[in-house]
Amino acid sequence: MSETTKVLWVNPIGNPGYDDPMGQVMAGIKSPGTQVDVVSLSTPYLPEHLEYRAYSALIIGDMVKLARWADEEGYHSMVIGCFYDPALEDAREVSGSTVVVAPCQAAVQIAANIANRFSVIIGQEKWAVQMRERVAAYGYTERLASMRSIAIGVPELQKDICFTTEKIMEAGRRAKEEDKAEALILGCTCSFGMHEEVQRELGIPVIDPIIAAFKMAEFLGGLQRTLDLKPSRLWSCAPPPEAELSSFGIFAQGAPIGNKVTY
Repeated sequence: MSETTKVLWVNPIGNPGYDDPMGQVMAGIKSPGTQVDVVSLSTPYLPEHLEYRAYSALIIGDMVKLARWADEEGYHSMVIGCFYDPALEDAREVSGSTVVVAPCQAAVQIAANIANRFSVIIGQEKWAVQMRERVAAYGYTERLASMRSIAIGVPELQKDICFTTEKIMEAGRRAKEEDKAEALILGCTCSFGMHEEVQRELGIPVIDPIIAAFKMAEFLGGLQRTLDLKPSRLWSCAPPPEAELSSFGIFAQGAPIGNKVTY
């Protein structure tokens, strides 16, 4: 049995700019026996963010290919690093023994263990419907106090961290006081590095989706490694027949990895 829990974090965009900054966040909180590899995509003409459903649709095939590759490479868990959780169910279907995790589901599951009602702080109002759909699909609608927009798009979230943090603080305060939220979730993986100040100032639990998804993947990957607790492959969890996958040549081109950093 391997003594290392291997976690694959996928930034589902065609740009490596976030790989190292996000990887540094995970490196600072990972357990000594965990290895995390952070990758971004090599597929041509991909956008640098997934704010739109059209953009998210473009990376579904890549997430499926990476889930298959993750299993072949012996990863215990894999994270699809976008709060929309794009292609989560699709990737899980072909991930073999690899547990596939995504930020929205991980964050709401953690929030439900520390509060009865939570609010999600989103970048733009555009995101609200799609994220509500995700929260509802996971069974947490009754716990969702609100979604509060800060009117900042994904590409701008990290450009002025002080400004973004202040906007999150303002939205979080309204969620706490007006919507009676008992915990906050930051609704974008690009909001990393801001939760501690908001939590300290507002006196309310604040969940960073990178931390939530990574620690969930680390935990579940550890269970896979030590207890052989692998994804079910029965009934609705059944994968496509291997003969079909082979005849279609779906995975013949390999994994669409453009950049990779290891911690």
